[in-house]
Amino acid sequence: MTAGRPGHAAGPEGPDAHGAYGTDGAFVAAVDGLADPLNDPLPGGHTSPWFRSDTVPAAEPAAPSSYDTGYAPRQASPQGPQQPQGAPNEWYDPVGYQRDWYGPQEPSARMAPADLASPADPVSPAEERAPAPAPAPAPDTPGLHAEPRTEVLARIPPETEPDPAPAPAPGGRAERRRAAKGRGRRRPGTAPEQKPAPAAAVPMSRVEARRAARAAKDSPAVIASRAVGEVFISLGVLMLLFVTYQLWWTNIRADQIAGKETNRIQDEWANGDRTPGVFAPGEGFAIMHIPKLDVVAPIAEGIDKEKVLDRGMIGHYGEGKLKTAMPSDKQGNFSVAGHRNTHGEPFRYINKLQRGDPIVVETRDAYYTYEMAQILPQTSPSNISVIEPIPVGSGFTKPGRYLTLTTCTPEFTSTYRLIVWGKMVDERPRSEGKPDALVG
Repeated sequence: MTAGRPGHAAGPEGPDAHGAYGTDGAFVAAVDGLADPLNDPLPGGHTSPWFRSDTVPAAEPAAPSSYDTGYAPRQASPQGPQQPQGAPNEWYDPVGYQRDWYGPQEPSARMAPADLASPADPVSPAEERAPAPAPAPAPDTPGLHAEPRTEVLARIPPETEPDPAPAPAPGGRAERRRAAKGRGRRRPGTAPEQKPAPAAAVPMSRVEARRAARAAKDSPAVIASRAVGEVFISLGVLMLLFVTYQLWWTNIRADQIAGKETNRIQDEWANGDRTPGVFAPGEGFAIMHIPKLDVVAPIAEGIDKEKVLDRGMIGHYGEGKLKTAMPSDKQGNFSVAGHRNTHGEPFRYINKLQRGDPIVVETRDAYYTYEMAQILPQTSPSNISVIEPIPVGSGFTKPGRYLTLTTCTPEFTSTYRLIVWGKMVDERPRSEGKPDALVG
């Protein structure tokens, strides 16, 4: 057999047969005595390293039993006297613990200057093993002793003044720690930042008020730029209105006027109030039909812009050097003009006519049908040879009964003229009914 541990008897005949842990129930009591600092909200019967003896009032010393304190009585050991069970082991720093969790604390006014200046005396090994006597309470603070606090406060640097300790949060240590972590802290000696009060408004003198008023006024350059901007905006609005008038309203107005003139001519023909002859400028005397383009427009005497063309009607070259034949003439070139854009635009799409497309001129007595023969896409406005009895460029070589349509080109301009020629292929009296081109 091996030798037993020193300090214990080798056999059952010794004074401690089972050693320090051999006593019945001593191990269980020692385990129960290990208190959990997070689950021990208040100091009680269990002594733990987190227990602060300075917060417990003094009580009558009593011999603790193994059932009250949870500590088993120490057995005699040959190694020498040991610390008795049940006495608090004050190895921790209670004031430092409180400062770490609750902030720096102010030194107590009742603390002696000598205690603050001198550090704690060293403890000898014999005194460390000896049981600590119960501290005598101070006259004004029952149950408190200042030895641990004196040792800790002596370590605080003199230049930092600790803040007063806040009131501990209710509940256990875990709740107080969480409350301490969430509490805002500031450096000692610093005051909260304060906003400066607004300065009182000082009244201005008359001279200063006049200068401020002149400075607030706009300069001439700013006024001029605003005026120019307003002029440009006004011009832009006017141009937009003009374009709307030209492209939209003139067509509506011209269609209304041309429609009324067509109805007037047809009413006169029906009543027989007029006889064929010479017509006054601006007077309507015939109706032109272009079935392919769905055009039905009155023909008036002359090519005056305001009296004829701008009113949505087709003008007949019948004055001065530009005088041309009538449809009823047995020989000649019946030439007319019309707007391609705006003001009813009766000749808007005559460039789409092809050879053989019918063009019918209706008069009081007969229907004259022409077939499209040739087109001249562009020529000068001064080229009047296109309306001669035998038009130049039409391909006709001998006298006949011809038709010439003239309009402006390109669209929305009057730079050049577009010419379309046709040749009469049928003359039908009104008494025989409409020609096939209008019936179909």
